[in-house]
Amino acid sequence: MMHRETDILIVGGGMAGMSLAAEIAGRARVLLIEQEAQPGYHATGRSVAFWTESYGGPAITPLTSASGPLLSAPDSAFSNHGFLSPRGAIHIGRDEDAGAAEAMLADFAASGVALHVLSDDALKAAVPGLRPAWTMGLSEPSCADIDVAALLQAYRAAARRAGVAMALATRFVAARRDGAGWRVKTEAGEISCAMIVNAAGAWADSVAGACGLGPLGITPLRRTVVQLRCADAPADFPLVIDLSGNFYFKPGGAGRIWLTPHDEVPDHAHDVSPEEMDVALAIARFEAVVGWRIEAVERKWAGLRSFAPDRLPVYGFDPRAEGFFWFAGQGGFGIQTAPAAALLGAALLLDAPKPAPLAAVDEMRYKPDRLIG
Repeated sequence: MMHRETDILIVGGGMAGMSLAAEIAGRARVLLIEQEAQPGYHATGRSVAFWTESYGGPAITPLTSASGPLLSAPDSAFSNHGFLSPRGAIHIGRDEDAGAAEAMLADFAASGVALHVLSDDALKAAVPGLRPAWTMGLSEPSCADIDVAALLQAYRAAARRAGVAMALATRFVAARRDGAGWRVKTEAGEISCAMIVNAAGAWADSVAGACGLGPLGITPLRRTVVQLRCADAPADFPLVIDLSGNFYFKPGGAGRIWLTPHDEVPDHAHDVSPEEMDVALAIARFEAVVGWRIEAVERKWAGLRSFAPDRLPVYGFDPRAEGFFWFAGQGGFGIQTAPAAALLGAALLLDAPKPAPLAAVDEMRYKPDRLIG
């Protein structure tokens, strides 16, 4: 059984933990542990993979917008290519969704996010085969696809180059304060560290509890995704999002669609699988939108997105225990905000100045203090 010492222990090897590890590497001794044998096995590896500035609402937009340039044109020392490719998005609705469309335009009017009302002809041209009930559309041209696997690998490689130690298949068990730091128990041995970073995603509240801290109410929610084969679907089209929040779908390759019923079913932290009722619901909603013939359900999967009660991420030190840092609650926007969130997390963790790309980000709204009674 090992006994290791480090300055900062990061618990969780998904996009959150790996990106933060890469940002703080070289400024402290860092050890990252991940319970699975493969980083990004859970939420990160099951993302529908898009970057959309409106996703998550105006409180998330500053993080998404700040991440855009870092994803499209990263520093050459980090990657020799970008991680975004143009997609565009269209938010569609029926007559009864007029209020939702107006609210969305109002919410983002001052944000710099470009949203354009589409004419009926433009809507039908953008989504061929759209059923007549869908009468309105808002275009969000900045939307892009994200190469999630490449981004995670780039962060992992950057962290390794800078000396971050990683222990995969290493399950966190418990931790207690030990002098000026923490003594951490894992299934592979003990770790002494000055600070613990809780980047455990759906397991975040469990990790806090195992450290003697009460939960913040970060709840795992199941999201279902289905890959359909639709030979008569357009070769390419924008991400299509329901204004009422009941579905979105996008191309998943030639003749294939990635579709979700936008479900958020409360669950517990585990290796989640799709429920047949949710798959059927996704297909029913899709068939009510377009007349594209479904030839087969080729794949189906589910992942856990984890939200705090106010649906904002949690970044910062817990006031109840010295050296315990939250980097969790990223919901469904954790991938698209990863670069900015990692920069912010590194600044907060190391008590460093906030980087220039984050000038529009108000870090105070993400502090864990707001969730502690």
